[in-house]
Amino acid sequence: MRSQPHRGRGRWWPGRAVAGASALALGAATLAVAAPAQAAEGCEVEYTVVNQWSTGFTASVTITNLGDALNSWELEWEFSGNQRIGNGWNGSFSQSGQAVTVTNANYNGTLATNGSAQIGFNGTYSGENEVPESFTLNGVVCDGGTGPGNPDPTDPPDPDPTDPPEPSEKVDNPFAGADMYVNPIWSQNAAGEPGGDAIADESTAVWMDRRGAIEGNDSPTTGSMGLRDHLEEAVAQSDGDPMVIQVVIYNLPGRDCAALASNGELDADEIDVYKNEYIDPIADIMSDPAFADLRIVTTIEPDSLPNLVTNVGSRPTATENCNEMLANGNYVEGVAYALDQLGAIPNVYNYIDAGHHGWLGWDDNLGPSVELFHDAATTGGASVDDVHGFIVNTANYSALEEPYIDVNGTVNGQQIRQSRWVDWNRYVDELSFAQALRTRAVSAGFNSDIGMLIDTSRNGWGGSERPSGPSSSTDLNSFVEASRIDRRIHVGNWCNQSGAGLGERPQANPEPGIDAYVWVKPPGESDGSSEFIDNDEGKGFDRMCDPTYEGNARNNYNMSGALANAPLSGHWFPAQFQELLANAYPPV
Repeated sequence: MRSQPHRGRGRWWPGRAVAGASALALGAATLAVAAPAQAAEGCEVEYTVVNQWSTGFTASVTITNLGDALNSWELEWEFSGNQRIGNGWNGSFSQSGQAVTVTNANYNGTLATNGSAQIGFNGTYSGENEVPESFTLNGVVCDGGTGPGNPDPTDPPDPDPTDPPEPSEKVDNPFAGADMYVNPIWSQNAAGEPGGDAIADESTAVWMDRRGAIEGNDSPTTGSMGLRDHLEEAVAQSDGDPMVIQVVIYNLPGRDCAALASNGELDADEIDVYKNEYIDPIADIMSDPAFADLRIVTTIEPDSLPNLVTNVGSRPTATENCNEMLANGNYVEGVAYALDQLGAIPNVYNYIDAGHHGWLGWDDNLGPSVELFHDAATTGGASVDDVHGFIVNTANYSALEEPYIDVNGTVNGQQIRQSRWVDWNRYVDELSFAQALRTRAVSAGFNSDIGMLIDTSRNGWGGSERPSGPSSSTDLNSFVEASRIDRRIHVGNWCNQSGAGLGERPQANPEPGIDAYVWVKPPGESDGSSEFIDNDEGKGFDRMCDPTYEGNARNNYNMSGALANAPLSGHWFPAQFQELLANAYPPV
């Protein structure tokens, strides 16, 4: 087993006030210190307010056992105000006055050393909603106030975050303090469009969408530049300073089993070709010492693992291709191999694609998906240490935030969750979904310091159609339709969406738990052709890219909302670029 670079124990997340709330003490507190009774005893608790409205809130609590293994646990704390717990999950909750006690459920009572359990609850409050000051686990105090715990005086101090890491040490957030690579191929396309100069210097990802892209002789998305060429260009752009370059790993056998526009070059059973002729050459290039000072961030296989949850079996959304990929195991095996081989390179940071809120936000999708992510990360030679985090909304359009819709609120006595648009989903935007998925992943066994990325390249939804406040309608569906930022016909629509705009510009550490907003999908590159186009790229014609299509089970039989006259996926689409530019939010 190879040794893994050390990463810090975890972040302390400061609170973030939500839209419409007064200045309250929100957010998270990480409280950790060894218990005085025995050196082996200790605990860490991360308490996060993940959503809050005028009279209620949702909290997530992650418990980490730093001592000997436990067969059962009991967590206790006291609220400082009048908070009252309503429904909770992953434990049995009781409250007497301000004192709260939570005991384990029958399936999560065992906590190994450094093992974690995640619980959560909905609650009510008035006035202030202070974070609890202290917690105890089986009577052991997890002390340290509302910030990071007091270190053991015998432990070496944590390194100064401003100090540069050792050459072989991964940094906690690769985007922090680093410049971001500008792909000259995309930049030239953008600058060639009217008004495109305004964003031509933004960072976009380099897509390795077929074997030929590695050498730069067979891909519309990379032009004549291969992977080595891009890495060399990144070194030149860095001028000796920290530099992030994003590379999309996207060539699984039987790729995109539930779609046709982005099918790949490898048949469903060509797992050995994927390993030997795709991942291995990429790993060889990335491990070249000439690129050791770069921070290479990989997006691992968009639209793969979630398909094995939502589009298989007897579900109405199931496809024959997805059932085949579930049966042969090549999605899991391929992702695991990519994580293992690329994770062994000291300056490579793997982020697994995790769909988006309109795909996995329902309970029966999110939980099984996180379990599947963990299975892939612990298959073959892969381990959770090969996963630096997850990315959501890759090449999609889901709004970053929906400030005028409270998913837990009501309209005229009806829950917003039961509206046609929300359809009982627990999330309505990507920020809340990403933060919740991170908590779920840590609870499932991923490292507590993982971070999240959100692709904001096409989710701005600005322009004249963007609402400026909540609707005054008392009709539930009318209220939601008029209040939502995301202007798609249906949240399941994904191809060249009409009315979309550029989203937040790439930036590091924008919100708690979020490593960066990134532009993984280069704006202006098509999602798929609006009609059949013969090609030698293995790409089919998907009716979801046809503006006349009336939909399928995955978008509840709504119109596709796609733009007309679109080229093959990955090819430059000037009309889409102009629309994204015109509807950018924040505006360009």
